[in-house]
Amino acid sequence: MDLHVLTQELYKEMGISPKVSAFGEKIEETLKERFADIDKMAELNQLKVIHAMQEARVNSECFHYASGYGYDDFGRDTLEQVYANVFHTEDALVRPQITCGTHALSLTLSANLRPGDELISIAGKPYDTLEEVIGIRKSPGSLAEYGITYKQVELNPDGSFDYPAIEQAISSKTKLITIQRSKGYQTRPSFSVEQIGEAIAFVKKVKPEVICMVDNCYGEFVEAREPSDVGADLVVGSLIKNPGGGLAPIGGYVAGRRDLIAQCAYRLTSPGLGKEVGASLGVMQAFYQGLFLAPTVVAGALKGAVFAANIYERLGYPVVPGGAEDRHDIIQAVELGSAEAVIAFCKGIQAAAPVDSYVSPEPWAMPGYDSDVIMAAGAFVQGSSIELSADGPIKEPYAVYFQGGLTWEHAKFGILMSLQKLWEAGITKEL
Repeated sequence: MDLHVLTQELYKEMGISPKVSAFGEKIEETLKERFADIDKMAELNQLKVIHAMQEARVNSECFHYASGYGYDDFGRDTLEQVYANVFHTEDALVRPQITCGTHALSLTLSANLRPGDELISIAGKPYDTLEEVIGIRKSPGSLAEYGITYKQVELNPDGSFDYPAIEQAISSKTKLITIQRSKGYQTRPSFSVEQIGEAIAFVKKVKPEVICMVDNCYGEFVEAREPSDVGADLVVGSLIKNPGGGLAPIGGYVAGRRDLIAQCAYRLTSPGLGKEVGASLGVMQAFYQGLFLAPTVVAGALKGAVFAANIYERLGYPVVPGGAEDRHDIIQAVELGSAEAVIAFCKGIQAAAPVDSYVSPEPWAMPGYDSDVIMAAGAFVQGSSIELSADGPIKEPYAVYFQGGLTWEHAKFGILMSLQKLWEAGITKEL
């Protein structure tokens, strides 16, 4: 029995032409050494997670169902110790009541800023959904409505931090600096942990008491260190991205200084209650097991991102990061040049999904964005972007953002199907 022949026959049956499959095989052959390095990183991070769980003395009682107020929810409290151990921080807040990454960021900002304080983004424009949180675009309940002012420092043309401009922007009112690790809907490079550490050190030199917060979404377990290892006072993320490992059905986390985490807890629940309430409602096993699987799931997603970068770079499309560049998150941006191409790419990702593969995604006016957005995701958890997904705003430069894949094999199939759709539409003519 020739497994290669059987695999190619099944690819063909599932809609991948031999020409597209052969092109993918040629690219994959060049990536063996790169994939081996990703596996080594996954091993390191897997050991880190296991060690964190052992230090916190995780046991089967942690998976018990808790309801109501959630007083003395042993599993919840132990999980927060695990996250603090993983991120090497004093404390953490990990809750199903945190609904998404934007909520986690909004919670952290509103908890630690007061009227008259100033917030500065030193990484240029923040992710689209934060614009309404901050008040860049008017929205009820924004930070601006509470008298919190905002500045942003644009990045240098090469995507690096503009240190002279950062120093000039910091004022007596500056309370919190935010750094977005991943690129969001931009084609700038994502930041390495080392770059983030250098920026934090610079900010602290200018104003030691300023709070440095890092939006860590899409970056967890990509590198050997996290931003909290290089001086971040707070790191924030979503459990339906990297750290949930594809099993967490909802949730977000904040890890950092104990006093700042307490502020977040009081904002999430109520002054006077803080971390004491908020029942886990039966999701603890998924949260623990998802975190346990996260390093290897992230490795699969990284292989998919590297594969996508090399596929589309070879075809002449601008990609960020480049096929040979180091990775700092799981997102791969591909500039396709037209709305038609973005839609075709996303239809390919959807067609490769295990769930809703027969659905055809279309752009729509998604809440929190200033243009129509197309999203492809046939996921087991709705909106889970550690699962195979692709999305992008329908506006110039018509870039699509690919991420996720619970396994490398599924990520590979998704990329091949995206290429198949572009080829069938006559957008990509040469393979």
